[in-house]
Amino acid sequence: MRKGSESHHRPIVVRNSCPKTPPLHPQYRLRKLSTEDIPVLQTLFRETVLHVNARDYTREEVEDWASCGESAEHMKDLLARNDHVAALNERDEIIGFSSMNAEGYLHSLFVHKDYQRAGVGSLLLTAVEKKAREYGVAEITSEVSLTARPFFAKRGYEMMKVQKRRANRLELTNFVMRKRLNN
Repeated sequence: MRKGSESHHRPIVVRNSCPKTPPLHPQYRLRKLSTEDIPVLQTLFRETVLHVNARDYTREEVEDWASCGESAEHMKDLLARNDHVAALNERDEIIGFSSMNAEGYLHSLFVHKDYQRAGVGSLLLTAVEKKAREYGVAEITSEVSLTARPFFAKRGYEMMKVQKRRANRLELTNFVMRKRLNN
């Protein structure tokens, strides 16, 4: 480098080309779901299955599974039969949802594809486990995907059996898992 040339250098601007990722410790909040949320839930369910679960299932399997959320009437029925909770980000957008019934069956836990590994699933699972304790159930059971199995195992759920479960046309592999609660 020639003497004095450093004054001719311009600062280098580096742009981050990675998509914006959620903060590690955001301030999420929870709220009960209503029928007005169904269109958002349908989109979140479909996008999560197609993008996240595609790691463990074939394209044909995730497309079949994702089609299970297309019926607004079916979603309305699920809301009526289960106690659903939504996780919201700082902009009050639904970024995940879960449900528990009075018998201790955890029907669903889905986290938006852009909020994976950001604490949303743990927050939702804690909320439904609390609800199960309020119901007075001794054990939570759930049918868990290949993708979600490690998440549940880390949180104390044990595998009871491997099974095939029909989505719409296809039968997909999942696991019956349970967790005994200390009430």
